[in-house]
Amino acid sequence: MAPILYDYCKMPMDDIWKEDGDKRCKLVVGILGLLVIVILGVLLIFFIIKANSEACQDGLRAVMECRNVTYLLQEELTEAQRGFRDAEAQAVTCNQTVMALMASLDAEKAQGRKKVEELEGEITTLNHKLQDASAEVERLRRENHVLSGRVADTDSASSQNSSCAAEPPLLILLLGLGALLL
Repeated sequence: MAPILYDYCKMPMDDIWKEDGDKRCKLVVGILGLLVIVILGVLLIFFIIKANSEACQDGLRAVMECRNVTYLLQEELTEAQRGFRDAEAQAVTCNQTVMALMASLDAEKAQGRKKVEELEGEITTLNHKLQDASAEVERLRRENHVLSGRVADTDSASSQNSSCAAEPPLLILLLGLGALLL
């Protein structure tokens, strides 16, 4: 059998909720607020304990060390890039200098070839003049020899005078040839 004891409320339910609703609502909100504050406090304490743990401290040290190493590596990279740019600029300058020197060398070579050709032309001209002068000297010697022989035949006593007389024209001829060569 079912229990017979029933609580019978003599007030309508709407009225009960209206009277107690405001009080209950304030009580529920207060309890929930207190519960939220307690939960947040517990979580904060838990976080503080974890944050101060040895593993977390090691992690923070590792992060700081990584940042320091990264900063040093960035500085070294910046310095290396600066050195590379400087070396690149020097290479460009050196290349320009080499090109200028090569152009100057080519100009000097061309000028030297031209001078050599001029000198070769002068040497050829002087060789021809020397050959002509040698031929003239040889011709004059033969003529002198022929004239000496004729003079010797005509007068043997005057041969000494004629040989002395033949020497000044030969000397004049040699001086004239020397002047031509210059």
